[in-house]
Amino acid sequence: MRWYCRAASRRTRIPAAGSWPGTPREPCWPHAEATVKFASGAPRNEVKSVAWAPSGNLLATCSRDKSVWVWEVDEEDEYECVSVLNSHTQDVKHVVWHPSQELLASASYDDTVKLYQEEGDDWVCCATLEGHESTVWSIAFDPSGQRLASCSDDRTVRIWRQYLPGNEQGVACSGSDPSWKCVCTLSGFHTRTIYDVAWCQLTGALATACGDDAIRVFEEDPGSDPQQPTFSLTAHLRQAHSQDVNCVAWNPKEAGLLASCSDDGEVAFWEYHQPAGL
Repeated sequence: MRWYCRAASRRTRIPAAGSWPGTPREPCWPHAEATVKFASGAPRNEVKSVAWAPSGNLLATCSRDKSVWVWEVDEEDEYECVSVLNSHTQDVKHVVWHPSQELLASASYDDTVKLYQEEGDDWVCCATLEGHESTVWSIAFDPSGQRLASCSDDRTVRIWRQYLPGNEQGVACSGSDPSWKCVCTLSGFHTRTIYDVAWCQLTGALATACGDDAIRVFEEDPGSDPQQPTFSLTAHLRQAHSQDVNCVAWNPKEAGLLASCSDDGEVAFWEYHQPAGL
């Protein structure tokens, strides 16, 4: 297993001016191009996460006021809030869309994950995923959208699987809505809060960002039962940063290229090589 930073040194700090080392010191977003097209007056509390739907026509936001907002974008780039969802009982930390459907998921300080879909002229909560014992910080769909990973302050990653009505496994569904069941829990690998989880859309590798300053990568074991999958820790980058690792993100075009950011003020780029046989 080989890990190395893609930058010239072990990691690259992004200068305050927003430019990369070795390039002219110009902002990454020039003022002429970074004009604000729209600004919302709500919610009134901290907005913690924002995510576009795959269609580009819907935007989701979540806030410390316990709400999830769904915005609709028209052809003239006008933004309208079409739904305010108040299903959580505590701060909402993260929102993410299904990779191919207009299905929205949110993670919260109330220890749950909730899923939403449009019904008629409004959006409704269609599922609540319970099992974590503390704050759920982040969530990520796998490439198929049939599974969802969640990470938590309880130092575990849970893998949830979607079951459609009439499924062969006999998992009960409510009417025409699918059910989501936890089919795997990754525990004992992290020593502190897991702040982020990222599922590579190219390879299926699962990366985590942890409060113990480390980055870990998991791979599903070949031949494991889809209904009870098993994952192995294939890479553990200790001291990836000198402080908490807050976020990890896989490049959507280049397999194995991973970016991370941390409380240490640095952004780092890493190359991950899958073990032979996977």
